[in-house]
Amino acid sequence: MPTAPEPALSVRQVLGLERVLAGEPEVVAGASHLDRPVRWVHVAEAPDVGVMLSGGEMVLTTGVLLAGDVEAQAEYIRSLHRAEAAAVVLGLGRAFPAPPDVMRRAAERCGLPMVVLHRPFPFAELTEEVQSRLVRRKFAAVSLSEAVRTALTGLITAGAPLQRLLDEVASHSACPVVVTNLAHRVLATAGERSAVDDVLRDWERIARQAGGSEGDGWVRAELGGRGERWGRIVLCGYRGDAATGRLLADRAAEALVLHRMLGGSAHSWEEQSAQSLLTDLVSGVVPARQLLPRARAAGLPVNRRTFVPLAVRDGDPAHLDRVLRMLGLPGLVAELADGATAVLLSLARDQDAEALTTHFATRLRTESGGGGKGVVAAADPRILWDDVPAGLREAQHVADAVAETPAGLDVPVVVRLRDVHLRGLIRLLRDDPHVQSFAERELDGLLCGGGAADQDLLPVLRTYLATGRNKSRTAQLHHVSRPALYRRLEAIEARLGVDLDDFEQAASVHIALLAHDAQQG
Repeated sequence: MPTAPEPALSVRQVLGLERVLAGEPEVVAGASHLDRPVRWVHVAEAPDVGVMLSGGEMVLTTGVLLAGDVEAQAEYIRSLHRAEAAAVVLGLGRAFPAPPDVMRRAAERCGLPMVVLHRPFPFAELTEEVQSRLVRRKFAAVSLSEAVRTALTGLITAGAPLQRLLDEVASHSACPVVVTNLAHRVLATAGERSAVDDVLRDWERIARQAGGSEGDGWVRAELGGRGERWGRIVLCGYRGDAATGRLLADRAAEALVLHRMLGGSAHSWEEQSAQSLLTDLVSGVVPARQLLPRARAAGLPVNRRTFVPLAVRDGDPAHLDRVLRMLGLPGLVAELADGATAVLLSLARDQDAEALTTHFATRLRTESGGGGKGVVAAADPRILWDDVPAGLREAQHVADAVAETPAGLDVPVVVRLRDVHLRGLIRLLRDDPHVQSFAERELDGLLCGGGAADQDLLPVLRTYLATGRNKSRTAQLHHVSRPALYRRLEAIEARLGVDLDDFEQAASVHIALLAHDAQQG
């Protein structure tokens, strides 16, 4: 990977070159402006040299045509200032044996760095040195530009996700990279984790600064097309020169716009951002405290809030998000890897968390497109951010448990841990080898059967036990007559060698069936 070109030569750096030091340079004016970039070096003796410049030049002169004309000396400096020259270097000699006060005072007023050389110095050596450095730098910039463009285009062609593109940009810029929407909400980041966290920790303040004029290494480029902007990419604290930073930001912006146009992901960037954050919270791999800056930068209120972790099995994240917005509830929505959709509500401390959760769940159930049964699994509200990961895992566990409830049975619109009873406990123990062995032993007579009739017996048993051994309800749910149900129950008892009218035996079979269903997912 090509390295980024070294920073542009400033006036200060030019004066520190070995060949320049041999001329004993002295800054006599504009000392506070020595960090101006030098775009080119120009040797000129003409009094009207300003009209020949385009800005950023360091002008070298002996002043031979200015000697004895005070007004010409002052106008010479003013013309350089109007042309936005980087600096003027005056070689002392026959024309000016000492720094001319008129030029020095004019340069100080204009803020133009003025340098005098006390020893004779061949200007050709200085121009050769600086020009060669500038040419090498320009070539390096072109090389970097092509390398970045080629790398990003290759990633897009290969169908790489947004994060992979940003990682590539961060590797070239060697600084945190942040993508935001127009409201400054962070959609994605890349770069060294600790450096990114430092940026996000105070994002609201620094985003306003970065949204205005660029400076201190903050380089941004707008994202959009066809006259419409929809986001921006920001290089945060870029240490190279401004021109190279601008080049990197522009190349990155071009790639991101193309990536979005080509539909590089099934999810929008906002959804990907929420998904990444909630997935990290649920997994617990990253401590919750380290994820707090990301949550705040993503627009989630986090100060003095009540957090309500929710999960919906087989829910449509887009629909859930629409319902949240419709109700004016701040929160994040994302589909997790196992098919459950996680929702994290952030409510004010004085709001009724339980009532608002019920209101959201009721609206979700009545709205079309809610997905599944529209049942919302909820953990108890959390006051501390550090408790949110455990809450999300609890909500996910409850959602998994309620998903195994036989069809036709009523469940609350908001299901909590206390509502899943034994089913929830068995799910927690489902991977225990003793539980697995128990389930296989208790249900062996049904699980080993291969006929169609045997396949019908297990659902009947499941419903019969879930309804509390209510035969009328079981017959109704399976659309069979009571006598037909009795025959099936007798077949089940014969296969398993149990008496389902005996509470302890029925309970044992019920636990085994719950364990079997949990193991089968």
